[in-house]
Amino acid sequence: MSCRPLVPVLIVAAILAGPALAQKPKPSREEQLKQLLERFPDADADRDGTLTREEAQAYRAKLQGKEASRKQQGPPVLPTEADVHYGPHERQVIDFYRAESDKPTPVVVYIHGGGFVAGDKSSVNRAMLQGMLEAGISFAAINYRFVDGDKTIFPVPQHDGARAVQFLRSKAGEWNIDPNRIACFGGSAGAGISMWIGFHDDLAKPDSPDPVARQSTRIQAVGTMGGQGTYDPVKIEQLVGGRAHEHPSLLKVYGLKSLDEAMDPTPAIQKLYDEAAAISHLTKDDPPLYMIYSEPDIVPPPDARPGQFIHHPNFGRELKAKMDALGIENVFVNGGANPRTPEPPGGMLGFFMKHLLK
Repeated sequence: MSCRPLVPVLIVAAILAGPALAQKPKPSREEQLKQLLERFPDADADRDGTLTREEAQAYRAKLQGKEASRKQQGPPVLPTEADVHYGPHERQVIDFYRAESDKPTPVVVYIHGGGFVAGDKSSVNRAMLQGMLEAGISFAAINYRFVDGDKTIFPVPQHDGARAVQFLRSKAGEWNIDPNRIACFGGSAGAGISMWIGFHDDLAKPDSPDPVARQSTRIQAVGTMGGQGTYDPVKIEQLVGGRAHEHPSLLKVYGLKSLDEAMDPTPAIQKLYDEAAAISHLTKDDPPLYMIYSEPDIVPPPDARPGQFIHHPNFGRELKAKMDALGIENVFVNGGANPRTPEPPGGMLGFFMKHLLK
């Protein structure tokens, strides 16, 4: 049996163990963390370009958890259709997992996180995937274009997510999909894209020569983990405080060069802020939302790092308040609260089953 999945765990463990396990000459702890970041960029949880010891420890625990989960769950579930293009770009690809059914099935679409600059559809939670398939719900996972701060900025990733939904609808007959029962979920950036699709007006173009573009982008339910209803740095500073609004992605997604420019937006940039914010599109006919927040539910301290607390529960509170006022069903699970707000029975999977298996 191969032991390759353990290799990243051992590397991270060696660096965290300190100089005793390092090769000579002994690098400083800061240099070790830089080396670790180069090898494992996903360890930088808040995407601020700096790896802390706490992030490295969390990443090691995550790898160990994945390895334990892999052993318990057995072989991975392979997609029925893999890396199918929903658009011409190399990252506009989708994996589809077909649930066994004689009738058309609902579909839940997973959209990965990564600050709009990293991540991959392979990060799908296997337990969620298996739970969906066992419930008779087909599953899809997508990649989307990353922002580059120049030609590819907001709302390109959001439009990619919406087109993936349209593509699935265009495959309804071939892939045994019920086009009237589609939901999206994801964490962080994927959460933001999922909400944007759910709350935005329909982007269908009925007269388009492109059969995919003629399909509806509307969905029936949304699930999020650490989602941001807005990426407007001015509003984030007001909502969260600290230095969450200094997250480096918040410049890159808009093609901005400085924080001063971001915090004093021109009318054109403000229009882009509003278009990219899922919460600005909320209307009473939008789908229900299940949201989970696990970041500490505290006032950010003065020594917070740039971008820290970018998944603060206050994002969920703002969404809940607006959705409650509009009469839209929503579930707000605040895992960072004390005492902890427990998830309702069935969790997010149960929420999707409730809304898609009618």
